[in-house]
Formats: sequence, structure tokens, C-alpha cells
Amino acid sequence: MQPTWWLVCPALTLSSRVHSDQEEVKVTEGAESVLLPCRTSPDLHEKTSVDWTRSEPAVNVVHMYPSRDQKNQDDLYCGRTKLNEDLLRTGDVSLTLRFPTDRDSGTYICTVYRGEDILRWKVVLKHVRKGQCRASGWSY
Repeated sequence: MQPTWWLVCPALTLSSRVHSDQEEVKVTEGAESVLLPCRTSPDLHEKTSVDWTRSEPAVNVVHMYPSRDQKNQDDLYCGRTKLNEDLLRTGDVSLTLRFPTDRDSGTYICTVYRGEDILRWKVVLKHVRKGQCRASGWSY
């Protein structure tokens, strides 16, 4: 029997071989960190692996779990990324990116591997400068 994978998202449950969806996250200039969300089913198998990559504007390795080969991590992210310590139990494979800047803007992909099952979650990170107006006309 194939394991069922699911991704937590408002009104969305997915199961099958490959899953993909997208979310947008905005971070304000000067923020200490930003959370790029990615959740799957709890109690993951110990052989589960997670890769965070950035696909835009260029392909970069952002973070890998387990930390099997962090030498492939792009220098831009070295020392600035972290996953939850208890991710296998909770299924929360969200990435914390410290000291985000405008150059971190782009599309990030969280890929969770367990055997033949693959889950992909895209997060578009938009860096917003202080004082920049939002669509509603409010500024902050």
C-alpha cells in the first residue's frame, strides 16, 4: 500500500505521486527573518529528505535535510537557513531565512522525498521596502 502524503493548505489536501502548489510570502525591509512555509504529514520516515532550492532568478541550493552535503549550498545562504529540529515528527519542513534582503526575492521550492513519493511546494518571496505602498493604498 502506497503511503498517503498531504500538504497543509487552506481547503487543500493532496495525495498521489507528485504534488505541487504555490504560496506568496512578503517580507519587509529590515526584518530579522522570514518563514517560508512547507508542511506535510507528521511522523515522517527517518529516510525522508528535504531540499530547499531557489529557482528564480537562478537555480541555487538553499538548504538540504539531512545535511548530507551542505558544501553544495549556495554561499548566499550559508549560515542563514534553518529547519525545525523536530521536522520528522511534526511534518513542518518550513525554512527560516535569516536577514532577508532584496536579493533573496524569488521563487523557492521545497521538495520532500520519501521513496517514490515527491511533494513540491513553491514559495514566492517578495521583499518589500519600507514606505512602499501596497495595492490598498496604505503605506507602512
